[in-house]
Amino acid sequence: MVRKVILDVDPGIDDALALAIALFDPRLDVVAITATGGSVLPEQATSNVQALVALLDPPRLPRLGIAPTDVAPPEKPYNLHGSDGLGGLDLPRAELHGGHLSEKVLWELIHAHPREITIVALGPLTNISRLLARDPSIVELIQGIVISGGSLGSGNASAVTDFNFHADPAAARHVVREPLAKTLVPLETAEQALFGFDLLDQLPDPLSRAGRLLRGMLPHAFRAQRQLLGSEGICLPDVVTLLAVTHPELFEGTSVAADVETSGELTAGMLVIDRRQMRQERPNLELLINGDVPALKDCILRGFAAAAAAT
Repeated sequence: MVRKVILDVDPGIDDALALAIALFDPRLDVVAITATGGSVLPEQATSNVQALVALLDPPRLPRLGIAPTDVAPPEKPYNLHGSDGLGGLDLPRAELHGGHLSEKVLWELIHAHPREITIVALGPLTNISRLLARDPSIVELIQGIVISGGSLGSGNASAVTDFNFHADPAAARHVVREPLAKTLVPLETAEQALFGFDLLDQLPDPLSRAGRLLRGMLPHAFRAQRQLLGSEGICLPDVVTLLAVTHPELFEGTSVAADVETSGELTAGMLVIDRRQMRQERPNLELLINGDVPALKDCILRGFAAAAAAT
């Protein structure tokens, strides 16, 4: 069955890669792409979403949502994505006239397709939190939400937090606490699918639009990872999270009772899981803790190839 999804993104190289795969995956009907600030400022996130969809020109154009600008931009310890968020590609901006804020696009489409839409949240959870604050009853109309976020131990934005939860801890707590079906792909699970430099030799032909996009962004990602973090490989958390929607059989999950810390000087954005035998709270999300790494990497490469073949 084709699954209706809304991609909520802060592109960002890995968001852009996930977007390119999703737009040409026959298992997905991408009804909207909503922008949020995160890896880039809100205005740049909106610009990048518009430019990416214009470049890739999918057969069915999704609705686009504008990132809210009335939220404080998150502090970033380092910038892996370049000045434009896309590795310096500097894509022509395709202005969206008469567009709506992301939360409005989410609200309208979920009401138009009750219990049919899965939200794939690949950035900070700002838009989702705003949607739920605007209309708390909408939880009954959302089929589910698959989230790229949280860390089980060592973070990448602080010692204990991943970037998406660190960027908006209050939003992360709000969404995690809501009574709707939630699947979480934490940083450690995404990092299992680590790619080395040989990935660059397996990318599609640059004559296709998707191939040109991939070959423009990924060399920057490898350089930034080496220069800023001293790592010779890259992981693609948002692409792995997308695979949790299209290939859930490749993951091992467990139901947990979870919350998010919002006020700690050192721990704001920390995913807190109640591991006690006699826990006080009922499980409230499905945590994906392991993946079939060879199969995940193969699916990513095939997704890149399919996007290139279609463009």
